[in-house]
Amino acid sequence: MLYALSIQSFVLIDRLQLEAADGFTALTGETGAGKSIILDAIGLVLGGAADRKQVRTDAEQASITAEFAVPSAHGAWDILDLHGLAFDRQETVTLRRTVSRTGPSRAFINGQPVAASVLAQVGETLVEIHGQHAASQLMRAATHLDLLDSFAGLETDVSACGKAWRDLETKRQVRAELEATVKSAQERQDWLSFAVEDLSKLAPEAGEIETLTGKRGALLQSERITDAIKDAASALREPKLESALLQAAKAAERIVRVPGLEALDSDLSTQANAASDALERTLIELAEAQGLVTDLTRHAEHDSDQLEGVEARLFALRAAARKYDCLPELLCETQQRYTQELALCAADSTALDAARAEEFKAEEIWREQAERLSANRQTAAASLQTAIHKELKPLHLGKVRVQVRFDPIAEGESGAKGLERATFEVETNPGAGFGALKSIASGGELARFSLALKCALSQSGEAGTLIFDEADQGVGGAVAAAIGERLSVLSKHRQVFAVTHSPQVASAGARQWRVMKTTSTNGQVTSQIAQLDDGQRLEEIARMLSGSSITNEARAAALKLLEAA
Repeated sequence: MLYALSIQSFVLIDRLQLEAADGFTALTGETGAGKSIILDAIGLVLGGAADRKQVRTDAEQASITAEFAVPSAHGAWDILDLHGLAFDRQETVTLRRTVSRTGPSRAFINGQPVAASVLAQVGETLVEIHGQHAASQLMRAATHLDLLDSFAGLETDVSACGKAWRDLETKRQVRAELEATVKSAQERQDWLSFAVEDLSKLAPEAGEIETLTGKRGALLQSERITDAIKDAASALREPKLESALLQAAKAAERIVRVPGLEALDSDLSTQANAASDALERTLIELAEAQGLVTDLTRHAEHDSDQLEGVEARLFALRAAARKYDCLPELLCETQQRYTQELALCAADSTALDAARAEEFKAEEIWREQAERLSANRQTAAASLQTAIHKELKPLHLGKVRVQVRFDPIAEGESGAKGLERATFEVETNPGAGFGALKSIASGGELARFSLALKCALSQSGEAGTLIFDEADQGVGGAVAAAIGERLSVLSKHRQVFAVTHSPQVASAGARQWRVMKTTSTNGQVTSQIAQLDDGQRLEEIARMLSGSSITNEARAAALKLLEAA
């Protein structure tokens, strides 16, 4: 229900703060006082179209905020969740709309910016506006089936039907995919036979490409190592190298053996001995190096035939991958898939027959649920028509007849809600024929008809707040009293607001707000609203009875109306 309403700088309203309560609240005031402005503000915060002309002339921005107390299981929370908005189901839902004189309008839910369309989706679940200038959910044929089901208490049956339909869709998809796979396989049978045989000859293995690539790299490195060893061995076997070292060693030895070398120069003797020793060690290490290189040759033999085999296998696998349009690494999986597809061609129809049987069984279950639901709806439709007709008569709409028309769902249309669509139709005059609810011409008749529908469907629908705009238009006396009485009854199940010019309707309210227009000393016109106490209500209803000049007789009549309510 609406908890609080704040309107700032909107048309003729400067600043307005209202706290609402449950039950029936009547909005009254003289013509032109601004009652319609309040409804326009509510429509705007519920996602209606914005217009810069709605900004008060002395302001740059208009702002409307509406706070709602919402049950934790209400559908509004699901919409917030769908759009990724943060919320706490234990808190209120606050809708806010701003209209700038120079910039775009903006929308917020619980302080989070949203598109106006999201605001409208949430607002539609919270408030229904019924009247000449406001569209109601009741006027939308798409909601009629849900309203009928809610009236009849068929939610459990609808849920079971939806579950059966979703199961049928799943089984139908499985069967269709299997049929498509078998058909495709049969069409490709010759090609698949060739491909499976070809790949069987090739016999690709999982992980083979990675293994061969690593092995090829190692074999290529062994060839380089062998070449290097050969170069080293060839250099070490160079005859001139060993001959040169022998000649140098002999020459150094002759120097060392020169008689009296130590007496000539002590340094020369030392260096000559060192040179001789070094040359001798070099000859020894040359022989050792030649032996080690020879050993390397034995340990690092290059197998060129093996490298050729690995490269040939890699080439064959990559060629097959190009041929069958897959990665070389996936050749094994491709072979398995082709083998499975080919098996479908050769296999019998057991799998497909089983899938068709599952679908047929699921369809039987759904149809049984849907037919039971249809029978219950037919019974409920008759009861609903009777209930609506009962409400229409005292509202001076006794000639109006209502029927629930059922149409079968079209082929390919979702059967989650059963076998049919439902549409509420109306015949405004006997013999005129039934048509859509919007065919009701008069705005007052439309509001009263909406009231009759809502009374008959008082337990249906999510909206916790109902607003009726001049449901009493064009009527008075007993009809107006009947409207007030029904609004009061309806308010036991919903929060109800009614804009009214009828004292009979106003007196039926649990409380009353009066909309007034004032003019400041500088000529600025402002609309204001105030909740009336008992004495003020008496005076306001007396004014509604007698006009601007309130008589004692009018007060007495007003008191009688209030006491009767």
